[in-house]
Amino acid sequence: MSTSHHSVIAPVRALAEQAFSRAAGAPLVPGNSIRLLKDARENYPAWLDAIARATRFIHFESYIIHDDAVGAQFGDALIARARDGIAVRVIYDWMGGFGKTSRRFWKRLRAGGVEVRCYNAPTPASPLGWLSRDHRKMLGVDGTVGFVSGLCVGQAWVGDPARDIAPWRDTGVEVRGPAVRQIEAAFAQMWALMGEPLPDESVAAEATGPAGETALRVVATVPNTAGLFRVGQLVAALARKRLWLTDAYYAGTPVYVQALRSAARDGVDVRLLVPNGTDIPLLRPLSQAGYRALLEAGVRVFEWNGTMLHAKTAVADGRWARVGSTNLNPASWLSNCELDVLVDDEPFARQMEAMYVDDLANATEIILDEQPAARRRTRRPDRPAARGGGSAGRAAAGLLRIGNTVSAAVTNKRKLEPVETRIMLAVAVVLVIVGVLVAIFPRLIAYPMAAVAIWIAAALLYRAYRLRRKASSP
Repeated sequence: MSTSHHSVIAPVRALAEQAFSRAAGAPLVPGNSIRLLKDARENYPAWLDAIARATRFIHFESYIIHDDAVGAQFGDALIARARDGIAVRVIYDWMGGFGKTSRRFWKRLRAGGVEVRCYNAPTPASPLGWLSRDHRKMLGVDGTVGFVSGLCVGQAWVGDPARDIAPWRDTGVEVRGPAVRQIEAAFAQMWALMGEPLPDESVAAEATGPAGETALRVVATVPNTAGLFRVGQLVAALARKRLWLTDAYYAGTPVYVQALRSAARDGVDVRLLVPNGTDIPLLRPLSQAGYRALLEAGVRVFEWNGTMLHAKTAVADGRWARVGSTNLNPASWLSNCELDVLVDDEPFARQMEAMYVDDLANATEIILDEQPAARRRTRRPDRPAARGGGSAGRAAAGLLRIGNTVSAAVTNKRKLEPVETRIMLAVAVVLVIVGVLVAIFPRLIAYPMAAVAIWIAAALLYRAYRLRRKASSP
């Protein structure tokens, strides 16, 4: 390559790196090693091995830790290290654990010496606080190794061979080097939100030395920051050859869909791999409703022929890759606390692309045919997805699509598709039932609305009182 070409590429690359850092709100950290981990068969053993080797502290944050055999295995490992004198801290999400993890499970961990904190449980002072979720999945040990993934902890990710139920498909990474400090800082941020901050001995004063040649960003988003949404827009704008996406609960906003459409029309090979099996079957047609806008612009859409595809990844131009917890929907972009690793490294991106090609071998492409609906299916999974986790994310994605369909129907702002007929009929039936009930029994809605209004008012008064008291204290 000529010197003049290098002189042109270098400033452009510097500008791109600056744009990524600003969009993500995270610096590019060089000098790391990174290992791609596929499914629970590679992630769980690596996590348990790191836990067993801990000498100072263990920080574990998971949206869901199921109260099942796999959850018990991790619980036993954490308790064993706590009894060895290791500082073990766990964060779980209230909504994620609701109905999946018993109080007995958490009491056992606490009795075993594990410090446990719950994110955003409902309180009288915050009636709508439960809408924000801690959707992160990370493990940090001794400030020397960190894991970031899409996996929660539960039997669904392992599968059940005796019942012929395959494991969920998911992706994670192991990071060593200076970037581990950012992973630990993300945990410290969440820990401090729920009580006293981490003690000094559990916070790395300095980043560890280089462990490899990989440069990456650790993006820890909180509600209303939309860091990954901005990054997604930027990647779609900068991609020149390929943009391959995998997502468990896709519900792209019009702005994001337009970014993918524009890239595809400009010659970029844009692909989206999503689940076929789902833990909420009712929402399956809602996912299909978003296909046509992508397909018409040349975006290729594939459905995974397996139990459940739960991974949240992206790879672009054999150079840039993302692995983490963020789904491509507004709940993840705007409402949740999420954690992702953005990798700027050609060897790692090539691994991601190879894994993507392998996944497509077990997927069915959806194409436009002569019918108005976008569909073609040559294979179907033998079984529906086992219930495991992520239903809140899929519910949020489904609600968004319901809102989009109803809005389009009443405002006539876009052409509706036949696949959306069931959505409109279901919403219409629900509205008719609600309308009749309210007409006959007006107190059915008046009393609950009054109770909610009083609850919110009381919460506002309580917050105002606490803020005023804090401001007046010396």
